[in-house]
Amino acid sequence: KPIGYAERVLRRGRAISVIDAAARLRLSSRFGRLSRNHWGHEPPRKEIMAEVFALQANVRTAFGKGAARKLRVTNHIPAVVYGHGGETQHVALPAHELTLLVRHKNVLIDLDIAGKKELVLVKDVQKDHVRQIIEHVDLVIVRKGETVTVNIPVVMIGHPFPGTVALIEHQTLTVEAEATHIPEHIEIDVTGMTEHTHVSAKDVALPEGVKLHLDPETIVIAVQNAPRADALEDEAPAAAEAPAAADAE
Repeated sequence: KPIGYAERVLRRGRAISVIDAAARLRLSSRFGRLSRNHWGHEPPRKEIMAEVFALQANVRTAFGKGAARKLRVTNHIPAVVYGHGGETQHVALPAHELTLLVRHKNVLIDLDIAGKKELVLVKDVQKDHVRQIIEHVDLVIVRKGETVTVNIPVVMIGHPFPGTVALIEHQTLTVEAEATHIPEHIEIDVTGMTEHTHVSAKDVALPEGVKLHLDPETIVIAVQNAPRADALEDEAPAAAEAPAAADAE
């Protein structure tokens, strides 16, 4: 069955190549659209744990801005690998594959550094804000069984009561989770929620083994009345008049 296959593809806990991963994600997206078109609504969802992706790294011996520019010309990105008391390792990563990977939050990488394997977590990504290209990446070494504190994106599913709108007030949840079992996202179902309803951090059902590291009273989702069309039409002229009045003064 298409849905079952796509779910199995997404939930395998082994290292896969970036190209294979991209093909699988396209397959999953395609089957997801089929399921919605067939049944008229989203199929039941489960918490999806982040996969481990395999990546090859080259040892980097030249440093500085000039060396970094030369690396980018060859479609590589400078990075550092650190953690667990070891010396900081300077490496170069393939730009295209890395760009695909960092689209996922808290991505785990099975990194091959000159034949030595290290399981690493993407800690920080530095970008050129104008060109939106990656300039540098920090990778931290993790071990199976240890816990890490990370921010998990919140995904809202379902639809609130007609005439209302649900807003995400807190885009991420700070949690503590096992390094190899970090949720890709946390889903919150708002189906049927009425006006003035809200979901606090303490109300969110977390996967087994994941602990909340956030004020439990933090409002994550709030439901309010949807603005009426006539109210929006009244606001538009008022907004246009305000700058004109300021200019007149």
